[in-house]
Amino acid sequence: MTVTPRGTHVPGLSNVLSAAIVGIGSLRENPLRTMLSTLGVIIGVGALVSVLSLSDAMQRFVRGEVSRTTDLQNVAIQAQTQVMVQGVATPVRNYPVFTLRDLDDIQSGITPLTGAGMMLAGSARVTYPRTGNQRQVNITASTAGVEKISSPRLLSGRFFTGTEASRNAPVIVLSYLLAEELAAERGVHSMLGAFVRVHGIPMEVIGILALNKGERGYAATVPFAAAATLLSGTTSLRTPTLLLKATSVEDVQRVKRDVEDWLATRYRGWETSVRISTREGMLDQATQGLAIMKVFLGVLAGISLLVGGIGIMNIMLASVTERTREIGISKAIGARSRDIQWQFLTEAVAVSCFGSTAGVLLGAVISAGTLVGIRRWFGAEHMTFILTPGTVLVAAAAAVTIGVVFGTYPARRAGRLSPIDAIRHE
Repeated sequence: MTVTPRGTHVPGLSNVLSAAIVGIGSLRENPLRTMLSTLGVIIGVGALVSVLSLSDAMQRFVRGEVSRTTDLQNVAIQAQTQVMVQGVATPVRNYPVFTLRDLDDIQSGITPLTGAGMMLAGSARVTYPRTGNQRQVNITASTAGVEKISSPRLLSGRFFTGTEASRNAPVIVLSYLLAEELAAERGVHSMLGAFVRVHGIPMEVIGILALNKGERGYAATVPFAAAATLLSGTTSLRTPTLLLKATSVEDVQRVKRDVEDWLATRYRGWETSVRISTREGMLDQATQGLAIMKVFLGVLAGISLLVGGIGIMNIMLASVTERTREIGISKAIGARSRDIQWQFLTEAVAVSCFGSTAGVLLGAVISAGTLVGIRRWFGAEHMTFILTPGTVLVAAAAAVTIGVVFGTYPARRAGRLSPIDAIRHE
């Protein structure tokens, strides 16, 4: 064991480095003890990394599913033509009529958005000349890109492009039930590329939506510019709806506040003439659920890491007992209590650092293997492996902290040993 003789002046840093070298050397001389000390940290850090990685993957998957299949991130802005006053519908005067210029303005002024569009709702009669079938249909006239907000699933075909929307191309997207009714025995897929008539105007079917569970009624989507012709006479022409989609669930309230500020600068008294709709109740539940899941998984990983730290402390205490006589001889020939403490503390931190490195690799393997199983057994193809730098830093910091915290007591106990009593120890 390297010691510093009494009376020799050595800077504090040199003493620390000398103690560290002795501590590392002791780890090499006792590989079994070192392995046992490290094993607890490896398991703890591996559990922490795998849990954090799986938590990130699950959160990304859940957020993706929320974005694709729900409207929790949507913010709808609609003018009110009437309000209820003591149970009586009262017309609203000077309500705003949103335009495409408003859409461009709000889209450029509000940043945390993944999509923005405008839509009008009405009804029209749709006829398919080949079968003679016709149905009264709910028609939605929308700008291009609204499908990114409502996220409908296509059975076949596509949605109309921005160019088609701006040029008012005669194209239409049918719901599954409408296509089925119009096609009759010809089959749903035969409608793709066919021409139907909406109020007598021929329009090409470029897309057919997939069947939604519980779907009722008939629906179709056309370019926004076609609304003036196809939806003439409907009251919905006066109240187009602006539809926004926030980047994440957490951004919905921010988007809503920005919309309120935007309305306040353009429409006086907008509070009584405009309704801003969000799913606040469900939104709070979704946000709370994500937070609880991450905290719960983090606590589980923390318990595993705590067990590893206790293992380090027990092994280090056993090491102090085993090396009591060695410590007494070192102190007798000049080693100070501080040097002994640094030596044992260095051993604990070194064990933690090595354990954290191996634990990160182990946790990554566990996480990746678990996700492969989840994708294969549950068909969750969108769930992908994630190992962020933050997860690695948290694991490394936790391991070093564990080494310092649980190595301090054994180190202080070793440093306080009396040289005479230590030398007499058998």
